Formats: sequence, structure tokens, C-alpha cells
Amino acid sequence: MSKRVVVTGLGVVSPNGIGVPAFLEALWQGRSGIKFMPLYEELKFSCQVTGMPHFEWEQLKNYISEVTFYGLKGTNIGYGLVAALDAWKDAGNDFDTDEPRWETGCVFGNSTSDSEAMKNVITRVDNKEARKLGSRVVEQAMNSGVTSYIVGRLGLGNKVITNSAACATGTQAILMGYEYIKHGYAQRMLVGSCEHVDPYVFGAFDSMRVLSRKFNDQPEKASRPMSATAGGFVPGSGAGAFVLEDLDFALARGAKIYAEVLGGATNAGGQRNGGTMTAANPAGVIRCIEDALRLSNVKPEQIDLISGHLTATNADKYEIEFWAKALNRRGKDFPVTNSLKSMIGHCLSAAGSIESVASVLQIQHGFVHPTINLEDPNPEILEIADAEQLPVTAVKKDINIVAKANFGFGDVNSCLLFSKFEK
Repeated sequence: MSKRVVVTGLGVVSPNGIGVPAFLEALWQGRSGIKFMPLYEELKFSCQVTGMPHFEWEQLKNYISEVTFYGLKGTNIGYGLVAALDAWKDAGNDFDTDEPRWETGCVFGNSTSDSEAMKNVITRVDNKEARKLGSRVVEQAMNSGVTSYIVGRLGLGNKVITNSAACATGTQAILMGYEYIKHGYAQRMLVGSCEHVDPYVFGAFDSMRVLSRKFNDQPEKASRPMSATAGGFVPGSGAGAFVLEDLDFALARGAKIYAEVLGGATNAGGQRNGGTMTAANPAGVIRCIEDALRLSNVKPEQIDLISGHLTATNADKYEIEFWAKALNRRGKDFPVTNSLKSMIGHCLSAAGSIESVASVLQIQHGFVHPTINLEDPNPEILEIADAEQLPVTAVKKDINIVAKANFGFGDVNSCLLFSKFEK
């Protein structure tokens, strides 16, 4: 095999667009998918807006059997299934198989099992009605439910993992799939991540007072990465998925190729030297970026675009400083940088995979999507990166290499390098 890994299929369920065409259009237009939630006002949450896909549960009947549909209630699993199966179809693969596809595996991540399904379990058990739960509730409640449904639908027979690393989950899943192909253990991997932020997950974050609270009446303005008026992140839901293939395998079957994965790195700051459960150890972030460059054989000056983690919290200014130190680039030399979270919020475990889909689309279509709501950049950020490098409208630009990074609770980091495909 070639030991080169390419992207041949994309799938996305995003707050501002379901499916690649709708998502791409939203990126070009800088369209927000953040909405006011009357239920959150009723529940007296401080933050009452969220990035929620316009997802109709009935559409799953186009992806799975009637029997499976009526036994499946988890939205988390639903998002992941749609994104994964769309990516599989986009790559030109058949759905039906009599034998396991031994050459193909799956790494798909999430944060938690479906808490709404678990609420049903808890209520029934407490009411001494466990027998009314049905025989399939475990499938909805187990954390590996999403990979189990994907693998069963497609007959995947290679490595199957459900990973979980908080906000670093999505990029870490892609990296794991890349590494498995790179080392010759698989020829194709279906990778990605999903997240459903239900009221219980949302309420937990709201109690931390880390969410946006001042724009409940202007939901589209609530997520403000790198802004002086950023007041916290906006939780979002959705899923992103990739089909990754060994280059020779892809070429042999005539697959279209979106981009190449050059490599990446994942590490942890050990919750030492400034790192905590919720804050990154600066040395860990910088080392992760530097390792990703080294392992991908990419020089700092080759980075055309940074797709940042950039959550609209006080951490944004530190992240920009970490990038500047890792790349040794500042001012007008700082790479063009954007944050998809301005449009869709922070999709937690799904963030990295959805943002990676956006990264690949920007390479393919030659543009940089805007960071909306950045009319007032944080002055401390402007001391590091020139304002022209932080576009607020879509910009046509030839993109060769994108650095995509995410940093998660637990002081876990991940960074990927995507490039334009060149034979």
C-alpha cells in the first residue's frame, strides 16, 4: 500500500446545514444555525440559545430498516448514523454486503450515552417497571451504540472503536483512523463523531457559568469567538464523518479524492503547569501542534489556514498565543484563522469532526469561511494576529494546508494537517 491517506467521502449534520451541499452554502454565506430555545427559558437556564440541527427523526427511515427505526430513539445515534452513511454513499461505496468488510473499520466518538434514553431507564426502574423498557434499550444507552449501528448497517469488519476525549474527540477519531491505515492495518476507515446536547447536558454546562448569557434575544450573535464581547460558548449538536482510504486502494476503485491527511498528533498536558480539568497546559498545546507538524513533515510557514478551537471564551486569546509560539508567526505573517463555532456553537465531541469537514471543503473550493460576530476583535488577540488574518466575510483563497486543532476537558489536545491532494 502507498501509506498515503486520502479523504474520499464526507457527511455532516450541522446546526446550519444537514448534508454537504447545504453545509457548504452556509459556510460561504456565514449563516448561523444558533436558535433561541423556549424550553431553556422555561427551565430558567442563564443561556437560552443553542446550535441545534433541523433534524427530523422520520428521515432515519431512509437509512435504516423499519424494525431498527422503531427500536431506536437516541438522537445522538441518529446524528452519527446520518453523517456516517452519507459519507459512505458520498465515497461511492455499496451498502449491501453478505460478508464482513474486513478491510474497513470504524472509529466514531461521542461524549455520553443518550441521557434521555437513560432517563427512561431510571424512571422505569424506580417505578418498578423495568420489564416495560423493551429489549433494545441497552443499544441506546451504551456509549458504543453509534459505532454498533454504523458497523451493523455496513458490515464493517476491521477495527471498531468508540472514542471519547471531550472536545478533542472528533479530530482524535480522524487521527486514529489515519494511523490505522498508515500502519497498514486497514485499507479504509469510516471515522467521525457525534453529539446531542439535551437539556440535561446543557444544564450541567449552564451551572458552570461558562455559556453565553447576554444574547438570548439575538441568538445569531451569541457565539463570538475572538471577540472583545465574547461572553462564553454556545453548546451545539450534530455529527461529522469521513471516509479515509489508502491512496492506492482509492485510486484502484476510481474514487474521487477531496484532500489528503498529512498526519497529526494527540497528547495531554497532564493537568500540570497551568493545565487543569478545564484549562489547557500551554506546553501541551504547543507540543501537540509542533508534533503534528513534525509527524506530517510540514513546516510552519506552509500553513495557509488555522481552523481553531476558539470557543468564544477567555481561552481564545491564549490559544492564539499558543499558535504564534508553535509556528513562530505573528502580525501579518500569522496564518489566516477562523472559527466555525461562530456559526454553529461548540458541538463538544462533534466539534472536531464537523470543523474538519469545513476544513476539507475550504481546501476543495478555495475559500476561507468567515468568523461571524467578530466586529470587535479582542485587542490582546490583535497584538498577535493582524486583523486582516481574521476574516469576517468569506474570502476566496487558494488553500493548500489547513491545521485543525481541538483542545478538550481533561487537558487533552489533538491537531490534524489536511492538504490539497497532489498525485
